[in-house]
Amino acid sequence: MALTSYRRLVWRHLPIMIVGILAGYIVGCNKPAVHQTLSFKHIFSRTPQQTVIDADINNYEPNGVKPVKAALVALVRNSDLFGLRSTIRQIEDRFNARHNYPYIFVNDVEFTEEFKRGVRDLTQAHVHFGILDEESWKVPEWINRERYEHVKSTAQYPHGEKDSYRKMCRFQSGYLHRHPLLADLDFYWRIEPDVEYYCDMNYDPFVFMQQNGLKYGWNVAIPEFMATIPTLWNTTMQFVTEHPELLASNSLWPWLLDEHGNYNGCHFWSNFEIVDLSFYRSAAYQTFFDYLDRAGGFFYERWGDAPVHSIAAALFLNASQVHYFDDIGYFHPSVLTCPRDARTKGTCVCDSNKSFVQDGICTVRFLEVKQSIVNHNATEPVRLGPVHYTEPIIHSVLPAINTI
Repeated sequence: MALTSYRRLVWRHLPIMIVGILAGYIVGCNKPAVHQTLSFKHIFSRTPQQTVIDADINNYEPNGVKPVKAALVALVRNSDLFGLRSTIRQIEDRFNARHNYPYIFVNDVEFTEEFKRGVRDLTQAHVHFGILDEESWKVPEWINRERYEHVKSTAQYPHGEKDSYRKMCRFQSGYLHRHPLLADLDFYWRIEPDVEYYCDMNYDPFVFMQQNGLKYGWNVAIPEFMATIPTLWNTTMQFVTEHPELLASNSLWPWLLDEHGNYNGCHFWSNFEIVDLSFYRSAAYQTFFDYLDRAGGFFYERWGDAPVHSIAAALFLNASQVHYFDDIGYFHPSVLTCPRDARTKGTCVCDSNKSFVQDGICTVRFLEVKQSIVNHNATEPVRLGPVHYTEPIIHSVLPAINTI
């Protein structure tokens, strides 16, 4: 009799119990941001390796709290829409669909509604669009226009005749990190149209860099086309002699020199870089940029942001603060970097047999120099394979850096 009454009670309240269970499940599913915030607050007390391992199982909601104030950033034109959509599609598939870091795009003219819609269609993350101010996108008043026009008309290197390309290099070197849309960021990941990302990223590189005290991350290092920067190194040496106090104590400057002590032209390809923006905002970097800007080489020659960023990182950062992301397979038109053995295993889809930059002199030299500085007890050099040397370079009239 008692059992029969109990069964009747259960059946009478069963619908309410089911509704309660479902309601609890739905509410729980709609609170991921709270869970993630608590999770990251907890894991920040752990080691960097544990942080990366834990971070890769967390998904960040578009409106949720991110563990790092960071964004994916690009200077683009309206005509770049198709190429940029291709890049975003790959970044979303490989990384950002799980993390939802915001995108920031800036342009020297207003973005069209077609551009904005075409970008937003591909991501749940917030997307911000900005325009450049006149100061950051101009030929400065101290540039001699007659000399500049002569340079453009006689240049024998790619983009030598273009105003816009030189303005772009100057902007990327000294103004992008100062754009108001980046004011609240601690890190940025620079992206570009028409590039390929070949590997799933099962960790958060922003968290990885923050937890390991890294300031600059790169994945392609090659020699610069020296015809575009014939006086950049000498100008840098002049700066160093005037501001030796700005050099880092354990810097990577030997990476910039060949076996004879001459500038070797090595630079990190800045179309991929992940950077702690405190580096670009530092007094050392800003003083260096202002010095270069006044020298006029962005216009009288064609100084690129890649060698400017790279020289600055090698002089003003400690070697331990610069990181090689060799696990990120990447292609920018004409250059491929692919993790070793990606043809046969792992989550990358690229042909490592066609990737030469890992064995290039700039990459190997970086690894050797960093090892010699960070690990003084190392007895074996870093040799990952046959080294591809390039023609040297130019002689510095100011070899003072060798004695600093």
